Amino acid sequence: MLLGSLLVLLLLGTAGTASAHAALESTDPADGSVLKSAPRAVTLTFSESVALLDDSFRVYDPDNRRVKTSSAHHAKDAGDTASVTLPAKLGTGTFTVAWRVVSADSHPVSGAFTFSIGKPSATTTPITTAPTEDPLTGSLYDIARYFAYIAAALLIGTATFVTLCRPPNPAVLNKPILMGWWTLLAATVALLILRAPYEAGTGLATAFEPSAIPKTLTSRPGLALAARLVLLAATAAFLLRLRGRERFGRVALGTGAALAVGLALTWASAEHASAGIQVPVAMTSAVLHLLAMSVWLGGLTALLTVLYRSSDLDAAPVARFSRLAFASVTVLVVTGVYQSWRGLGSWNALTGTPYGRILLVKLGAVTLLLAVAGWSRQWTGRMVGADVRLRVPELVRAGADGASTPAGEGDAVAEGGEDSQDRYRRGLRRSVLFEVGVGVVVLVITTLLTNTLPGRAAADAQRTATPAGIPAASVTTVPFHVGNAGGKVQITLDPGRVGENSVEAVVYGPDGGFATVPELRLSFTLPAQKIGPLDADVKDEGGYWGTNTLNLPIAGTWTMKVTVRTSDVDQVSVSRQVRIVR
Repeated sequence: MLLGSLLVLLLLGTAGTASAHAALESTDPADGSVLKSAPRAVTLTFSESVALLDDSFRVYDPDNRRVKTSSAHHAKDAGDTASVTLPAKLGTGTFTVAWRVVSADSHPVSGAFTFSIGKPSATTTPITTAPTEDPLTGSLYDIARYFAYIAAALLIGTATFVTLCRPPNPAVLNKPILMGWWTLLAATVALLILRAPYEAGTGLATAFEPSAIPKTLTSRPGLALAARLVLLAATAAFLLRLRGRERFGRVALGTGAALAVGLALTWASAEHASAGIQVPVAMTSAVLHLLAMSVWLGGLTALLTVLYRSSDLDAAPVARFSRLAFASVTVLVVTGVYQSWRGLGSWNALTGTPYGRILLVKLGAVTLLLAVAGWSRQWTGRMVGADVRLRVPELVRAGADGASTPAGEGDAVAEGGEDSQDRYRRGLRRSVLFEVGVGVVVLVITTLLTNTLPGRAAADAQRTATPAGIPAASVTTVPFHVGNAGGKVQITLDPGRVGENSVEAVVYGPDGGFATVPELRLSFTLPAQKIGPLDADVKDEGGYWGTNTLNLPIAGTWTMKVTVRTSDVDQVSVSRQVRIVR
């Protein structure tokens, strides 16, 4: 049934589509930054447009009290941002921002970061940066998605098999079509109910709040699910009208195709294809990919059904499905290669990201599927050959020159052909059953891919995110004493890594308040490499001393020398070690 090129398809393609979840690109204030004054707002910028929730932001002060903020909104009406306005008086210390939004491909993403005002606190609010999810809600939502994919394949694929392959007894396929329709209806209703708690990461109880469904229907995923329900109602009416027909005209074929395309669009318009690069091309590719997958997998299920339940099946419908499978695989190869390029972004992502590693697991399953497909194709060829031999008796009796031949000779040929055909039917049943089973496993793996951050987005996130274990900025506090006065200097190096760094030095008096000094100098020396001293050349910026042009060329432990002059004659120099990483 399936051809050699299926290996390329299923390695590179997905039944859903592949583009990107929203990746956090920047925060304002920056993660780990120390500010001299309170910011007026917190703004996040993402790699794609995001939808906001009622509780998209939770800001906590140094004492773990929630800060009252404005409602979440898009900064300057930019869809790829999320922002809240902060109160005018925040105080000093470290503040924690926990956030949660819904990316354009319908998947919730969340995280947390910190910033400090004046100076960092000794302890910070214990808010995890991992996504907050309710395990039961997430599991049920994923199960409903699996059933929706499988049901769509069964409904579209079986209906296509009946229409184009024309089995001798199409009534045996009524049950699979009805099963596909009802299962897709139930899965869609479940997804619609679970959507609100899935987005918010809450328990099932919130699904039944009066505002849950209306709120869901204002979002793109909710509208797509509602459209799917309307299309399913139209599909039911269409199927009832065609019940009992064995031949279908152009109007019926066109209507059926339009309904299938509409159903596929309800996935493409709300998942990966609707976000990222080349959205129109990606959505077209996603629709074609889902339809081709449905025709292939649902058609295999229909073929298996007629092999077991239709005693008068000949080789013609099997041969027609083989040609249909070839066309489906051709579409799958083209769309799969495009989607893989769009999702991975580079060959390194194949082994360096979870998305790429799941693709490799899929390759193992596809290798097995390809072997079974070759086995099925052999049985198909033998069955077609046996069907041809069954027609030989008529030719034998007629003879090439019109002369009669012994009846027993033709009957013997027919009897041998019938025995062979029965044997080949049994072999084809076994191979197609195995092929369907492996195909379902591949479909489940494919569905996992639609829940996984694609390689291109993961690479973008890694480029913009702070590496694990490395602070977003290096903050060093240097106490000093000169004459009868004293205080401390808080020095922030951002990002605290090799290359160009910005420097912000804030001077505090003995009472902990801001202080002014006539002169502040910073220099950096790397004794291990005999580099320096490098003058930071900080300038008085009105409340703090700073520069944006400090270049530290090599990683290592640098000696930072701080010189503070408090009067015309009072001056002191203090040194501290600062770790600079790559």
